[in-house]
Amino acid sequence: MSDSEDDSVPQLSPHTLAALHEFYAEQQQQHPDPSGEDRYSIGVIEEDWRLSQFWYSEETALRLAEEAVAAAGHGGRVACVCTPSVYQKLRALRGARVCVRVFEYDRRFAVYGDDFVFYDYNRPLDLPGDVAAGSFDLVIADPPHLSEDCLRKTAETVKHLARGRILLCTGAVMEAAAARLLGVKACGFVPTHSRALGNEFRCYTNYDSGLDQRV
Repeated sequence: MSDSEDDSVPQLSPHTLAALHEFYAEQQQQHPDPSGEDRYSIGVIEEDWRLSQFWYSEETALRLAEEAVAAAGHGGRVACVCTPSVYQKLRALRGARVCVRVFEYDRRFAVYGDDFVFYDYNRPLDLPGDVAAGSFDLVIADPPHLSEDCLRKTAETVKHLARGRILLCTGAVMEAAAARLLGVKACGFVPTHSRALGNEFRCYTNYDSGLDQRV
């Protein structure tokens, strides 16, 4: 190609190139690659603070996933209600022989195919027909807001889905309401998040769990 032909090729300014790269990055985040090797990595779908999303730390997600496997049992069914990072860790665990579904308002998690169930806590029983009442051996839930209204509506969903065992993660300020609405009690294990939060969080169960020891 001659120099004159080179001069005819459109050139983007550095500012335009930076904007274009930012656009592609945002598109990749909004539509994650479901076939990528890291598809179940925590953070592959970024937190959206507008949806009150705060992912667990790797250590907490692993501890909760291991507890879910132990509580549900071999071949058990686990419902992750507003706990996508636990869902991702369960899927990433080798030898985790459980059936797991993720109930989420954020449709970005639809990249997980049939595992994904669209869920709006304001419509607690508006669930698809293939989600039967009492069909999960363990339900793990983390209501998106620290309010009794949100907890009450989420609790309605949890009680509908649960066959028995419930694992709730929410703020320490919700302990009394959690006990009243779901019959759960606080565990010794204190969950942490990938970003520091101003509120203390706790785990609560309605069964004797492996979370009663702090780590």
